[in-house]
Amino acid sequence: MKTCIIYARVSTEKEEQQSSLARQQEELEALAAANGWTVQQTVTEQESSYSVERDGLLRVFELLDDTGADTLLITDDTRLGRGNAKIAVLHELQKRGTFIYTVKDDGELEIADTDHMIMEILSIVEEHQRRLHNFKIKRGMQRAVENGYHPEENFGLNRSGGRKKIEVPIEEIVKLKQRELTFKDIALTLRGLGYDISKATVHRRYKEHEKQAAETEQK
Repeated sequence: MKTCIIYARVSTEKEEQQSSLARQQEELEALAAANGWTVQQTVTEQESSYSVERDGLLRVFELLDDTGADTLLITDDTRLGRGNAKIAVLHELQKRGTFIYTVKDDGELEIADTDHMIMEILSIVEEHQRRLHNFKIKRGMQRAVENGYHPEENFGLNRSGGRKKIEVPIEEIVKLKQRELTFKDIALTLRGLGYDISKATVHRRYKEHEKQAAETEQK
């Protein structure tokens, strides 16, 4: 049996809006019942339609990620938002493969052609960004290896899948820096090995190491 999430939203706390919130919930529960769907959870909130910074909205995303629900019920597309906020929310739901059903459409949400076109463009852009990011990691790794760096020796990676460390040893950062890699390339190389580290963190840790080394020499 399909399970779904109900999302109802109003913009203000006026009394008439409170009744609208209750009416939305009733209509959505009826929509779920008519289709024989189980409501996993109902999320209601009072936030602006032009903002994506909504606790209730984030809760919806969490529920879709953490439960077996694959369907979102709303009264109409403006409940998700308006303008750029609506496009952003629709795009996030699309990436999750979420089905959106509305009371207004009496079925699956009919996305306007312009909105659909914008989301297609966003998907294409994100795909190219992902490819560019992966290429940067690959290039950083190649530069490190060309300069004599051997990750399988320095990190003791497990060939059955490798292992992650919480913190990259400073010695590895120093070795890569000695091979004239930039802090950006060092970060990309380490991320390619499964370490979650940014260029800023690499830079900070290297500078801290230099400072400690200088202080040691002075003693």
